[in-house]
Amino acid sequence: MIVAICSGGPIHEVAFSLMPDIWIGVDRGALYLIDEGIYPNHIVGDFDSVTAEEFARISEAIDHIEQFQAEKDETDTDLALQKALTYEPTEVLLTGVTGGRLDHYEATLRSVSFMQQQYPHIVFKIINSQNSIQFLLPGTHLLEQSDYSYVSFFSYGKTLQNVTLRGVKYETFDEVIEQGTSRFTSNEIIDEGSISFTGGICLMIKSKD
Repeated sequence: MIVAICSGGPIHEVAFSLMPDIWIGVDRGALYLIDEGIYPNHIVGDFDSVTAEEFARISEAIDHIEQFQAEKDETDTDLALQKALTYEPTEVLLTGVTGGRLDHYEATLRSVSFMQQQYPHIVFKIINSQNSIQFLLPGTHLLEQSDYSYVSFFSYGKTLQNVTLRGVKYETFDEVIEQGTSRFTSNEIIDEGSISFTGGICLMIKSKD
């Protein structure tokens, strides 16, 4: 079960090509989907970024809408993540959350990092037209070749311990990735690559030119 969440960031950042089992529209992101002929299974948000006319269009197209007050502790994307969990997904994809306001992007990174730690059996990814972003927990992770030319690794919150990279252009063995270092940026997957580490949280970004 793959659930995709479309939030209301800049429309050029949205990966409309995703083909999940379930779409969840978030605020203006719901309008993006409808305008593309994609009708989300569920919509959440406070809808403070759409006009009354636009909300009427959304309401006419979709029955399952959860509207919240603008003054709340959770972000609209947080609410969508909670809704996604009700579908018992194996994978949750977020798009429309990059670009635009940096505070919203940082909030999403923190929420996804938390979710990945709370639900290690679910894969969470942030996807736009050029990048795929996800958090890795300690262990061994395969790095499949794909349309992404580059792969970068950063520590997120805690130093990565005993890092070994295989099947990439720049291999390492039993290294440390500390906070603040950019040394592990722009590696390249050559053939069935992998990363393993024993401690910390890894922010992995795959990118295209």
